[in-house]
Amino acid sequence: MTFWDHLDELRKSLTYPVIVLLLLTVVAFSLKEPLFDMVLAANSRNFITYQIMPGGSGEGTSETLVQLINTELPAQLLIHMKVSFYVALVLTIPYLFFKLFRFATPALYENERKYSGRILTFSFLSFFAGLLVNYFVIFPFSLRFLVSYQVSEQVPNFISITSYINMLMTLSILMGVCFELPVVSWILSLFGVLKASMLRQYRRHAFVGILILAAIITPTTDIFTLLLVSLPIVLLYELSVLISWSTEKGRKKRMDLEESSV
Repeated sequence: MTFWDHLDELRKSLTYPVIVLLLLTVVAFSLKEPLFDMVLAANSRNFITYQIMPGGSGEGTSETLVQLINTELPAQLLIHMKVSFYVALVLTIPYLFFKLFRFATPALYENERKYSGRILTFSFLSFFAGLLVNYFVIFPFSLRFLVSYQVSEQVPNFISITSYINMLMTLSILMGVCFELPVVSWILSLFGVLKASMLRQYRRHAFVGILILAAIITPTTDIFTLLLVSLPIVLLYELSVLISWSTEKGRKKRMDLEESSV
C-alpha cells in the first residue's frame, strides 16, 4: 500500500470513533439529570466516601457540603455541553484505541501483537482506575477540606459551578494519565531501557519530582490536595519498581531458556 492508501485507511479507522463520540455526546446531553447526579455526587453529604471516612458526613443542616452558584449567563449551558462531551470522550477512548490497534496490527509481528494487546488492556484498566480513585477519594477529600476551610466566619464559601466542574475534570484527566506510569515502566522494562535498580537508586529524587509535578498539575494551591495527589503517584512509582523487577526477571528467564534450547 502507498502512503496515501495508509492515510485513507487511518481516516476510515478514525471515522467510526468520531461518529460514536458525537452520538454519545448527544445521549449524555439528553440525560442531564442522571449525568449531573453523578457529577455533583461528591457535593452531597450522603456520598459513599463521606459515610466511610472518619467523621462521617460531618455537621450541617444542608444535604450538600456547599452551595454551588452560577455567576455567568451562559455558564450552565456551556458546562452541560462540556460535561457531556467529556463523559462521551472517556467512553469512546477504548474504542478509539482499539481501532488504532486494528490499523497497526498488520505491521506487527506475532509476539509484538501479543504484547501490544496486553499493553492496550493494561492501559485501559490503569486509566479508568485513575478516574475511579479521583472520583471516590481525591476529589471528595479535597472538596470537603476546601469548602470547610474559612479564614473567618464573616466569609462564607459559595463555590461557582464552573470551579467545581473544572477541578473535577482536571483532576480526573491528570490522575488517569498518572496511573499510566506502571504501563510506561512495563514497556520500557520489556525493551531493557528501564531497570528496577535504576528506579531504586533515584527513589528520593523521584519523590521530590513527584511533589513538584503534583504542585504543577493540581488545579488548586492548597497543601492538602497536593499531598492527596502525590500519595497515589508515589504508590504507583513503587508499583513500577516491582513491575520492572518482575519484567527483568521474566526476560532473564526467557533468555536462559533460549540459550539452553540452543
